[in-house]
Formats: sequence, structure tokens, C-alpha cells
Amino acid sequence: MTSNSFSPDQYSHPANPEAHYRTTGPELWQQTEGKITHFVSGIGTGGTISGTGRFLKEKNPNIKVIGADPFGSIYKTYKDTGEIPETTPYLVEGIGQEVLPVNAHMQYVDEVMNISDRESFDTARQLGRTEGIFCGGSTGTNCAAALRVARDLKEDSVVVFIVCDTGEHYLSKFHSDEWMKEKRLLEPQKITAGLISETKGKQAPREVVTVAPSDLVAAALAKMNELGLTQIPVLEDGKSVGSLRENHLLSKVFNDRDLLEAPVSKVTDKNIPTVDVDDDVNLVSRKLRTRPAVLIEEYVKITGIITRHDLLDMSGNGE
Repeated sequence: MTSNSFSPDQYSHPANPEAHYRTTGPELWQQTEGKITHFVSGIGTGGTISGTGRFLKEKNPNIKVIGADPFGSIYKTYKDTGEIPETTPYLVEGIGQEVLPVNAHMQYVDEVMNISDRESFDTARQLGRTEGIFCGGSTGTNCAAALRVARDLKEDSVVVFIVCDTGEHYLSKFHSDEWMKEKRLLEPQKITAGLISETKGKQAPREVVTVAPSDLVAAALAKMNELGLTQIPVLEDGKSVGSLRENHLLSKVFNDRDLLEAPVSKVTDKNIPTVDVDDDVNLVSRKLRTRPAVLIEEYVKITGIITRHDLLDMSGNGE
């Protein structure tokens, strides 16, 4: 051993988990105002999950600490059985182990979840597309585990996961379609309600056109005429409360001209059904069999509309 020196061995040096005990744990506790209920982290050297988990458990022993581990690593089997299994290869980098490091203090970990390479990489790519978080595969592992944890929790639960790397290190790996195809990890693109809306023809409006219940019928008719719309949703506080159908509306106005100066709420038809932005094309198609349009909902907000014509357009373009 060299005199007047130390070995910065992240697998066994106690400063590794201690750093997270002194910094990461307090930061999460403070930023969530003590409301954190679940902490999700990958397990590589063990420093992050051990130090952070120890601090959080001292603050509130009911906080669940979840390890996210690739299939093929030892941690899931070791946590469940106390035995170290034979490892198998996996493609996610930076987490998982073949042996148990000194810094992996598993007494602070409540559960370990196995996440596949495919799910890890797909989740990491989705984080870039939907959240603007350009990250690596181990972050995808953590996020996939966090989503699985959150699926059955109450609304007041607070789940925190670690974004632990950057995607620039993986541009020629899982951020490359060619690499993903080579590894047989690239899923065929799922046609969702959101994708149909995003790929509408050039003439179709990208933003959903709406009226409010308090708008005048005359103004609503003028808007429909100007934009060439045969139906239009009626929204109040971002939620669907009805719809206007051109043929029904004109029939009502023809029989009573005074309705032109009445509020839209007097003449609304029933709601246009909604689909989630991630619902697949089959569900959209089923709803369009009985209704001429569906509204797209994203995070409890109406963000788009799909008509039968939009669906036929996509089919005709070979999507």
C-alpha cells in the first residue's frame, strides 16, 4: 500500500454510501417536504441505494426502498433467497453485479425488481421523446421499476427514482435504431391515438377546436362554417360537457331562429367519447364505429380529436 494515500474503491470504500447518506437522502427529503413514500434506484456498487435508503429509513421507516436490477444480475435472487446465483449476460450498463459488493447494504432495501433490457431501453427512449430527458439505459431501468411500483399506489404517494446518467454515451447503442434492430430489441411502432393525431393530413387542424357552454350558438355556427367542421366538442374547464353536430344544430335553429342568440348549453348533444393518448388504434376504431369522432385525453386534459376521416386517412397512407 502506498503511504499517505487512499484507495477510491467505489465498491468497498465507506465514503460512497456515506456521500449519499449526507447529500442525496437529505436532498430528496427536503425537496419532497418529507412526503416521499417510495425511493427507486439501480444497484451497482450499492452506494446510492444504501446511503440514501439508510437516511430515508431513519427519517421514516415506512418509506419503501426499491432496487431496480437487470435480469441476469445477482441482486434480485440475493434479496429474495440470500443466495448468490450464477449470472447471465445483459446489455444495460452501470448497474447489476456478479458478486455482492461491500457497499451494497441490502438491509435498507425492501424489494428488488428485475427489469428486462428491452423494457429498460424502451423506457429510456420514451423519456427522451415525451419528457425531454436524454438518458442512459440504467435510468430507463429505474423509471420502468418506478412506473411498476406506482401502478397500484394511492394518489398521495410520492415515488422518486434516480436519473443517473446521460444518453450521449449511448448514441451508437440503444439510442440507435440500427443497434436496437441488431439486438432484436426494437418493438414495432405502436399506433396510438396520439400518433394518429400527430400524423393527420396537412389540411386537418392539429389543435382541437372547441366552444364553451356560454358561447352563443351563432358564434359556434360561424366557427364551424369558417373551419369546415361538421362537429365540435363543448368544453368547460378543459373537460368535455357535450358536443355540437352541424346537422342537428341547423335543424334546431331552422325550427327556432331565436336559438341563434342562445348559449350553446341550450343546444348541446351528448358527449364525444374520449380515449387516452396512449390507447391503441383498435380501441379508437371500435369507438368510431358508433360515433363520428373521439376526443384525445392526456393527463386529464383534452388535447385532440380524431374523426373517422382521420383514421381512414392514416390507413390510406399505409401507416
